[in-house]
Amino acid sequence: MGKVKAGDTAPDFELKDKDGNLVKLSDFRGKQSVVVYFYPKDETPGCTAQACSFRDSYEDFKEVGAEVIGISSDGTGSHSGFAEHHRLPFILLSDPIGKARKAYGAYDLFGMIPGRVTYVIDKEGKVIHTFDSQLSPTKHIRESLEALRKAS
Repeated sequence: MGKVKAGDTAPDFELKDKDGNLVKLSDFRGKQSVVVYFYPKDETPGCTAQACSFRDSYEDFKEVGAEVIGISSDGTGSHSGFAEHHRLPFILLSDPIGKARKAYGAYDLFGMIPGRVTYVIDKEGKVIHTFDSQLSPTKHIRESLEALRKAS
């Protein structure tokens, strides 16, 4: 499947959060915008910087009516520890077999390595912005907020 881009309908997913509860993207449809970001691994330097930047800007996302969802292949236990260690207030989902990542085409380096890709999705479920950068983890936050503010 090709990479999801602006204008596409965001593929739905159903994944477990850090507490083992199922979360579906479609549950947000018609209610609020969502920023879905795929990242390689909990507790790595770039991923921690990115998660903490989302944490530090979380109130800004709430002010523009958006929820933040981070997705990696790490298990729910890893996500629970990562969220607690860094006081992450947003949703972390476990995608152990890469089903959601594959649906979005969120890969880097030859389509095999987990990429750092962010999708900004409006209330109707349309992707309004994407940002793909392994090397600029904190820029994902700035780009996402700008896209949400322009759309409102």
